[in-house]
Order: sequence, then structure tokens, then C-alpha cells
Amino acid sequence: MGRPRILILGGTGEARLLAEALAARGDCDVLLSLAGRTEKPAAQPVPARIGGFGGAVALADFLKVGGYDLLIDATHPFAERISANAAFAAEASGIAAIALCRPEWQRLPGDRWHDVQSIPAAIEALGPSPRRVFLATGRQGAHFAEAAPQHFYLIRSVDPVAPLLALANVDYVIDRGPFTLEGECALLKQHDIDAIIAKNSGGAATYAKIEAARLLGIEVMMVARATASTVKTVETVEAALAAVDHLVPPAMKRGV
Repeated sequence: MGRPRILILGGTGEARLLAEALAARGDCDVLLSLAGRTEKPAAQPVPARIGGFGGAVALADFLKVGGYDLLIDATHPFAERISANAAFAAEASGIAAIALCRPEWQRLPGDRWHDVQSIPAAIEALGPSPRRVFLATGRQGAHFAEAAPQHFYLIRSVDPVAPLLALANVDYVIDRGPFTLEGECALLKQHDIDAIIAKNSGGAATYAKIEAARLLGIEVMMVARATASTVKTVETVEAALAAVDHLVPPAMKRGV
């Protein structure tokens, strides 16, 4: 048999670290697929493709035609449609699959979290009185703010929000994590923020805003994740590597 082929659905720091680790081992062929959401993705340690597959059936076809042995879903915890497509495609093509998904943030003493199921629900939970809101959900969810124009919004995203929102009180910040606690505290104070809308993404890169909110006593509208993937899920790169060893047996690795 030839070298095992692995397709990683990426876009997260974990996906990049996993691809790096597999590339360093040199005993399999890895392709990293990026959705193309950010305009200038960082350089990747393995061959990469940019753009969607065109749905679950098309992804299953891609896996079969490419002769893949393993699918790893290492997309963002809120990329629900891609994860659903991945689970379907693995089942339809009959190949092994795992999901690499970092654990959720846990509420700590001093956190003022208001749990909500979606960004529109978070906007609604702000209430009727004007507030100063840090909308930290990226540009994809920014347009929901137009439903409550009485608030001031500070919107941070990796790429510019386009088109600009139909809001009178809005500021835009273009920035990419990881962020520091000092920087987040300064940003929140500078804009006099009294509420933050955040997704429960987990991980360290964007946690500083949650820490800053705790320190400053700021309320956080915390958007919960949808139900977890139906495929076997691991929480760390190390666990994913162990799962790869289990699913891609050594007999395959002996081939040339």
C-alpha cells in the first residue's frame, strides 16, 4: 500500500500545529483545506487548498477520488455547516474521520456571563437602553447589530467589514489575535465598553477579552456552541496524533 493520505479541514491554530506535526513525521501525505474566509491566510506547513468543496456530497467525492484514508475536521468550533458536511462525507465515502475541537471556556468566579444561543439572541439580550458594545464575533456576524441601532458598537475583525453597517454609532478595528490582557483592558476602557458579545470559541488566542471583562466587571453575552460533531472528537493536537496512529495502522506506513 502507498503512503496514507490525510485531509485536514483547517483554519484554526490547532489545524496548523497538527499539519506541522504530521509533516515532521514524514510518513503520510497531508492536504490542508482552508475555507478562504480570511483574505491573506498565513503560510502553511503542508500543501494547502483554498475554498469550499460545494457541499457534503462534493466533499465525499473529493475524498474518494483523492484516495484519502482519513479526514480530520479541525475547523473553528462555530463552523457548524462544515463540520456537519465532514461527518456526512466521511460516512458516505466510508473513510475514517476525527474532529479536533478545543474545549470550551468555563465560567470562573467574577465572570458576568449571559448565555445565549446565537448572535441575534445576544443583540436582543442587550436590552432597549443604549449600551456600548464590543462585538467580538468577527465580520460574519457583524450585520446582526443593525437590528438594534440604539447601541454603540466596536467591531473587531481580521478583514474589513464590507459593506459597512447601516449604523450611526460604530467603530471598526482590524486586528488578528492572539491578544494580550493589557491590550484588551486598554481597548475596553478607551471605548467605555459595558457589554461584550463573544462566541465560546475556547483556546488561548482570544481569551484575553474574557479575562479583561472579568477584571473590569463587564457583562459578556456568551454565544454557546451548537451540538458537537457526530464523529469521534479529541481536544488536543497530541490526542489527534494518537488517533491518527490508531486509525492509520502501521501496516500502511511500511509501504513505499
